[in-house]
Order: sequence, then C-alpha cells, then structure tokens
Amino acid sequence: MSRQSDRHDKALGLHQPICRRDFLNSTLLAAGGVLLGPLSPQQLLASEADDWTGYGGVGDYANSNGNTLAAISAGHQIRNGVFDSLPPETIDTGEVFDCVVVGGGVSGLAAALFFKRYAGPNVTCLVLDNHPVFGGEAKRNEFIVNGQRIMGPQGADHFQVPLPHSFMARFFELIGLDWHDFKYQGWQSSAPEIPLGNSFEDMRSPVGFYFGAKFGHKPGVWLIDPWKKKLQDAPISAGVRSELLKYYEQQKAGLPFEYPGDEKSRQLDSVTIERHLIDRYALSKQTIQTFMADEGGGFGAGPDVLSAFCIYAFDVDRSMNEPSLSFPGGNDGIARHIVKTLIPDSIPGPNTLQAVCRNNIDFRTLDRPGQLTRIRLASTTVWVQHNGNPWGSKLVTIAYTHSGKVYRLQARSVVMAGGCWTAKLVIRDLPSEHRRAYDQFYRSPCLMANVALRDWRFLYKLGISACQWFEGLGSFTAVRRVPTFSTDQKTIGPDSPVVLTLKVLFPHYGLPLQEQGNHGRAQLLSTPFRDYEREIRAQLSEMFSASGFDAARHIAGLVLNRWGHAYVSPQPGFFFGNDGNPPPRDILRAAPFGRIAFANTDLSGTPDHRTAIGEAHRAVNQLLDQVLVE
Repeated sequence: MSRQSDRHDKALGLHQPICRRDFLNSTLLAAGGVLLGPLSPQQLLASEADDWTGYGGVGDYANSNGNTLAAISAGHQIRNGVFDSLPPETIDTGEVFDCVVVGGGVSGLAAALFFKRYAGPNVTCLVLDNHPVFGGEAKRNEFIVNGQRIMGPQGADHFQVPLPHSFMARFFELIGLDWHDFKYQGWQSSAPEIPLGNSFEDMRSPVGFYFGAKFGHKPGVWLIDPWKKKLQDAPISAGVRSELLKYYEQQKAGLPFEYPGDEKSRQLDSVTIERHLIDRYALSKQTIQTFMADEGGGFGAGPDVLSAFCIYAFDVDRSMNEPSLSFPGGNDGIARHIVKTLIPDSIPGPNTLQAVCRNNIDFRTLDRPGQLTRIRLASTTVWVQHNGNPWGSKLVTIAYTHSGKVYRLQARSVVMAGGCWTAKLVIRDLPSEHRRAYDQFYRSPCLMANVALRDWRFLYKLGISACQWFEGLGSFTAVRRVPTFSTDQKTIGPDSPVVLTLKVLFPHYGLPLQEQGNHGRAQLLSTPFRDYEREIRAQLSEMFSASGFDAARHIAGLVLNRWGHAYVSPQPGFFFGNDGNPPPRDILRAAPFGRIAFANTDLSGTPDHRTAIGEAHRAVNQLLDQVLVE
C-alpha cells in the first residue's frame, strides 16, 4: 500500500479499533467474465474467509450475516453436480418425519407451524436450514455502542398493519405478535424535533437529495425537502425537472387496474417498467436510467427488464392505511415469534414482544431427539427424491450436508420452501415441465450494509433524518426510531447511537435479465469486506463531512450481509403469462408433485412476509388435502 493510500485509509478510520476484526488487506483478482463460469467458492473467493465475511456483530446472529461462506460453498457444490449421486459414505440417520420443510426462512417456518396446527397433535416435522440461524433474510445484526445494544435488518425490513380479522391478523394472533403494542421512542432533545420513521425505508419529510460528481459537483451539494421546493436549485435540466415533478404528482393516483389478472394488469405485465414509465408518464430513458434504476427496487434488477406490474405488486394485498411497523432488526421478529410458537422454550421467557426480541435463542432446544417439531441448522439439502414412482411412493428421501458430512433421512411429505435456484437442482425426479417453469425464475443479488454510528448529529445539522443519492453504493437511508419494548432507551435524539442501513442493488442497465443477475453476483461475491468498508466510509465522508461527519469518530461498527439470490426478478409475462402460455409460477403452485409441495415467495413474484406465509399455507393445505390422506 502506498503512503498516500495509507493516509487516506487512516482518514477514513480504517485503522481505528472499532468493533470488527483486523483483517488482511488482500484483494480478490478476477475478471468479470471469468466470474460467471462454474468456479468453486474457494476459487471465486480467493482470499481468507474472514477477509470476505467481515465482522458479524454480537449476539445470536454474530456468525450468520447474510449468505455465509459455508452456505455459498454448499450451494455451488449442488450447482456443480457434486451430489448428482449420493456418496457411499452417506450416513443414514434412520429418521422418518411426517413432513420435512426445506428452508428455514419465514415461508419454511410458517409451513412447519401450519403443519403442526392442521395435521394433528402427534405429527412430526423437521425444518432443514442451510444457515447457522433460522429466518432466511429475516435476520438482524446487533452492535454494542456506548453501552447500548442497537440492531439493523439483514434483509426483510418491515410489515404492514393487517386488516382486522384478515389472514395476516389471524396469523399474528397465532404467533403472539401483538402489533398494537408497537410504541416507538419519543424525542429526547431540547432542540427542535425532526420526524423519524419506523424503518430505514420509512423516509419522513424533509428528505435530503445529494447531487455529486455525476451531476458536475465535487464536493456535492444537498437539496433539502426537494419536492416541496419543486426541485429548484437541483443541478438538473429544466426538462428533467419537469419530467420528475409530473411523475411525482401523477404516481399518487393509485393502482391503474381493478384487480390482478384483469385486462389492464395483464397489459402491465406484458411490458417492462421502463416502457410503462415512458408511455404513462412521458419520462425519457435518460431520466429513468439516472433517477430510477432502482424503481423495481423490491425486485433487484433494472427497470429495462422487469415487468411493469412489479411497480404495483406490493400494493395488491390490502392492509390498514397505517405506517408500516418494524422490529429493530426488521422481520427477524416475525421469524423469532414463529419459532417461539413452534418450540416454546427456544427463546426463554414469556411469548411477549420484549422477551422474544431481547432474549437470546437457546439453540440447544431446536433439534432435540423425540421433539415433534425440530429445526436443524447449518444443514444444506442436496438431494430430494421419491422412493420409487412419485405418484405411488409412500416416502421421500432427503439428503443434506452438515459439518462436511452427508446425511440421509425420509419423509412422508416435503415442503420446498427454499430458493428456486436450488430447488430445481436438488429434486432429482422433478418433471421436465416443472424444471422448465423454474428456469423462468430469475434472481438478483443484494448487499445490506449496517453501519453502527455513535451519533447522527451530522444529519440533524442538515435538517434531515433521511436522504437519497444517485451514484455510489445504495441510493437511500434513514435514521429510525425503534419500538420501546426492544430497548431501555425510551427516547432518541441527534446524539443517540443508531444503525444506518444501506441497501445496495446491482442492476446492470442494458443487459438481459439473467446477465444482470450474474454480473451483480460477480460483483457481490468478488469484493472483499475491506474494499466495501473503504467505499462505504468514503461515500459517507463525501456526503456528510461538511456537516461534521468523521468516519473515524462516528463509525463504531460495520456488518455486510451478502445475499446472492436476494430477489426474484419477474420479467414481462411472469405474473399472468404471455403468448397464450400460463405463467411459470402457476405450474408449481397448482398441485404437489407426488409428495412434494412448493412454497417460498418466489412463487408469488413479490418478496414479502405476507406472500411467504401465504405460499406456505397453500402448500401445507395441498399436502393435507391431496397427499397425506391415508
């Protein structure tokens, strides 16, 4: 490292003894094209594992931030055909379960709960999950800063207030999640209050827009409360300003269709987001590419390849007209409440919001022999196949890896609640029709970076708690208050420690959908922790140093959560089909294949806790109605 680079790193605080390990300053050398080939994780991540993983925080999730190196390695072994036949040293556990759920995210955990509730008092169920902690992307990072425990979401961030008596309201009641008890921190400072949201995606006005080198400004400039000011003083042309203002006003009109599947919604699903924005709002391609590359932000890819129905898909499921709610670690609170309901002593204490949020998981309770419902962690499913003809078989064989060994057990029914990218590979007797359907599911990566700060006064000096930018890593973040049951600190102010969450997507405008995902994963997986840390520190310094931000002083910790297949990215025709062909999801949702039913949010097309739980409910009911009838 040159002296100049070393001085730059010191200025960014990279040599400060913050709450992270001291990693080797190695780099991963790989050309973009090479990364798209069938390389092993060891080749792809040609570095010390910790230099790639980075600091994981404290508490239950300290060794499970995002896709772990072990989980990625096992997944790539499946992709590379290592388990196309089971090795002779496979260990037969001798276990037979009434149901095995593959995947321990919200969908898989909900499937186990529905099976336990509907199938009878003495049925057995095993959840196999490939990570060290259950929850899928509904996990959290924890930090200790200034003696306070603060948290941020690894992925899934918030939930909507359900309609009374609705399916989600009944589900929350089933798991003891009383959303009425979400009381949030009050304002503690004598200084004027700035509105704070309930999650890092809940951006309360006034918001700040930052315009940097991309707009001819270095250092960059801030525009505070841009919509109220009609984008005046923004360094953009009058034409672009007019386009954005018209779009901002017109998009408040609501859903442009009556119900999913009607003529207007099918028309939306027949074109890309980009085409829809051009036709409906008269936006130029340049404006879309500059300001709306993340318009399909809940789906990972660029607006030039995503179905236009994606813009409205999250608003189809009705909920109360109330602000969304969030645990301090996002939807980890939903996953923890499900597990507490399944295995009551898995989290000590009563089934209350405070106890489930703040008490540690007792991992010893999750997979006890003789227990009716069990959760087996760090276990990657590599083989699922009926014993004989799928339509006459009584059992399914499941094999999984754990600590370098391969194990085998059997099940009377299976719910596939993991990602589509592995499901189509591990089900060895999957029909060609189902496989072709799965081939039409595309996935995009995401990096969730949680930055623990000792205070956020530098934002307060700007007069904002939320901001948006249009270059660099991520595109927005917000300071958030947390529910009072989760902390001893019942108030918040500019000098409170907080977690800033940056959601980094990897759209590659102009490339085909699959290539966008592949190139994004190459970036995500080939970049060491220290390089991301350096870039995040530099970006925050560029944006906020003028208002008092000092990376060495402010940043107390940083955790990266890499999700290689974070989002299903629906192409035109995904939701309702095209050219007279049914949508691929319908083939997988219509009925079980033999004794195997399919769940997970992939099948809905909208990655959301509601769809995860709904798909689990459908899959379990299909098994009970059509499979487990003897």
